[in-house]
Amino acid sequence: MATRLMKISNAAELMRIGAARGTLVSAEKLRDEAPDAHWMLLEGDTLVARCSLWWRGVPILQRQRLGVIGHFAAEHSEPALRLLKHSATQLAENACSIAVGPMDGNTWRRYRFITERGNEPLFFLEPDNPDEWPRLFVEGGFSPLATYTSALNPDLSRGSTRGTVISNKMSQAGISFRHLDVTQMEDELRRIYRLSLLAFRNNFLYTPLDESEFLEQYRKILAHVRSELILIAERDGEPVAFLFAIPDVLRANREGRNDTIIIKTVAVSPDYAGLGLGSYLVEHTQQLAYELGFQRAIHALMHESNRSRKISDHTATTMRRYTLYSMPLV
Repeated sequence: MATRLMKISNAAELMRIGAARGTLVSAEKLRDEAPDAHWMLLEGDTLVARCSLWWRGVPILQRQRLGVIGHFAAEHSEPALRLLKHSATQLAENACSIAVGPMDGNTWRRYRFITERGNEPLFFLEPDNPDEWPRLFVEGGFSPLATYTSALNPDLSRGSTRGTVISNKMSQAGISFRHLDVTQMEDELRRIYRLSLLAFRNNFLYTPLDESEFLEQYRKILAHVRSELILIAERDGEPVAFLFAIPDVLRANREGRNDTIIIKTVAVSPDYAGLGLGSYLVEHTQQLAYELGFQRAIHALMHESNRSRKISDHTATTMRRYTLYSMPLV
């Protein structure tokens, strides 16, 4: 059957096409994540592959001009390879020197593939993909750019003696700790947003995110938040670090066991690096979770060279690996 490429310019155009063509990216994603182009590969009237491209407002990588491929999906290898080749050509024509994917525009959104699944089922908020998709990227000329892990602490009853020492250091530095104030949620999220911009600005492939999109990401999961699992470190009333953890509601719904928390984000202001704040927040949160009746903690989606990975190694063991890919365009 003949195949053809179709470029979608905006969310309204996507909605006019209709879901009968196959698994479309949602019109909401296309509107909110604003790719510079969205392409679909059709066999007859059936969608067999799709992706979005970004070349404006993308991360910087060693002075390279990045092009980003995201919103990727494919039914089988032939259309996937054709679409990836077309995407590389499009990015090169827009002055990009390297293609990176899968990434929905930036690292605040969905990105990377699961490449070593392990034995643990998916956890809440974890991105998933068919196991053949990484192979399709490799066949299309991509190679690993960065690797990430999630780790599991299977027994929160095993406490650490390091917390008391670190806590004393925090007190001497004038740092205090509190939980998220759910009665001031919007203000709390804005404080966390401002600290996140500072804490993550040196992260791999960092780009700043608009406050409105950051707030919307967190609003979507507020129904599952427990304030006891969100710790904020402050000095003179200003946040200097925070830890955001959330119950694994996917496991609870699937297995009827509400016994696992997910440590989603640990952020420390660069001005307070080296004090052990991240370690303390992780250890204290795990202790609090155990007192609340949780038995396990997942340390989610860590870049293998990040400080969070070193902190995790004290209590958790790798359960899953992920890969982000790249391909030179010149």
